[in-house]
Amino acid sequence: MGIIGSQLKPFKANAFQAGQDFFEVTQDDIAGKWAVFFFYPADFTFVCPTELEDLGEHYDMLQKMGVEVYGISTDTHFAHKAWHDTSERIGKLKFAFLGDQLHTLSKNFDVLREDMGLADRATFVIDPDGVIQIMEQTCEGVGRNANELTRKIKAAQYVRANPGQVCPAAWEEGGDTLAPSLDLVGKI
Repeated sequence: MGIIGSQLKPFKANAFQAGQDFFEVTQDDIAGKWAVFFFYPADFTFVCPTELEDLGEHYDMLQKMGVEVYGISTDTHFAHKAWHDTSERIGKLKFAFLGDQLHTLSKNFDVLREDMGLADRATFVIDPDGVIQIMEQTCEGVGRNANELTRKIKAAQYVRANPGQVCPAAWEEGGDTLAPSLDLVGKI
């Protein structure tokens, strides 16, 4: 899957977000911003609400980092609202949920399970130029970790703001970075 470094493809999706009317989101709404596209298989399921709640606990921090978050499944925006209105966990969430019943986004990101009509459990981080910088995909039964996602976004933002620097494994904000050079080859 050669999706890292590729450009966000055009899309149009209906969205639900707490405290707002339904609204439309397109690639133009993402332009110039960092964004997380957080795909999950379906509303009213088992692992998904735990992941979404974990992500929701990081939402304010991500907003302060200039990152918008979109939860995406192949359900409709109406189903997203019904889940929000009936689930204590989902009812707390402030980020937008995109309906992908036509599978446009799931196909654009190559995460659609065609035989089931469901999206895989996958996360994509898109930079302000609309380029996919980070991708994570896990099997159905393994939930993601918003702490690690946040760490990776901080690293991607650092690298973008500091050309010529890279973040080594387990890098944390404020930690040492590297400046790749011939002098480092074989010494790390």
